[in-house]
Amino acid sequence: MGRLASFATLSAITTLFLLLSTVPCQAQLSPSFYDTTCPNALSTIRTSIRQAVSRERRMAASLIRLHFHDCFVQGCDASILLDETPTIQSEKTAFPNVNSARGYEVVEAAKLEVERICPGVVSCADILTLAARDASVAVGGPSWSVKLGRRDSTTASRSLANSDLPGPSSSLDALISGFGNKGLSARDMVALSGAHTIGQAQCFLFRDRIYSNGTDIDAGFASTRRRQCPQNSGDANLAPLDLVTPNSFDNNYFKNLMQRKGLLQSDQVLFSGGSTDSIVSEYSRTPQTFASDFANAMIKMGEIELLTGQNGIIRRVCSAIN
Repeated sequence: MGRLASFATLSAITTLFLLLSTVPCQAQLSPSFYDTTCPNALSTIRTSIRQAVSRERRMAASLIRLHFHDCFVQGCDASILLDETPTIQSEKTAFPNVNSARGYEVVEAAKLEVERICPGVVSCADILTLAARDASVAVGGPSWSVKLGRRDSTTASRSLANSDLPGPSSSLDALISGFGNKGLSARDMVALSGAHTIGQAQCFLFRDRIYSNGTDIDAGFASTRRRQCPQNSGDANLAPLDLVTPNSFDNNYFKNLMQRKGLLQSDQVLFSGGSTDSIVSEYSRTPQTFASDFANAMIKMGEIELLTGQNGIIRRVCSAIN
């Protein structure tokens, strides 16, 4: 009987170990992950990002978007930073990213600074996650605590980038579904869309909307935007996503939506008689709620499908496998 009991206990322990080994890896993350192995990592990254944003304020929006486009494709693993090779189909050349995603060199510069003080310790995935937070702060947006310990992928997926990233013409249902597939709620989606309070978009992404003569766009706003976005040329011409305060992280984006002045169709669908109208209205009235929800949604997004522990690698440069 004693032997049977011992066997049962051993089986239970083995089962528990197997169960624990499948627990999501977020539990291994910690804000203090580098405190002993690279104590100056966070301040070094912060300085590097602040300098980049001070050189070009638009870079704040680009870094937040780069992090978003990374996390939505096989998780927050810095796969978006990998260049094309015979064995890697780079996400940089996927339709949502090509000639659009920017800030790669800023992340690489921050990585170079960190490598100088702590070679082979800090992942590119963590640097990109911290860069998004530091970029938000640099333009007056919220701050949040970033749990660290992500590792870098050895693969990328152009096909997933093409299928999983939302587009400028996405419907509300498609947005809710796409974010839901990543574990993010409709409220998270609206809050994260508020990152469009900064940054710019290319003419070809909003041309159909401003020439639609639709009931969901303010006529004066459409007319203003047409001046820099002709019907048959100027595809790469830029327009601010928030015409009022394009370089400040605030809640004007939501006020714009309520006035039918969303630049992208995927912006305006958030306030178009659908289920998210009340959230947009709330954020337009209470900037503190938006800032808090944005920070919480960024934390959630930054913990999608992570590589930790012995999974993945620590890249020496962010654009290539060691």
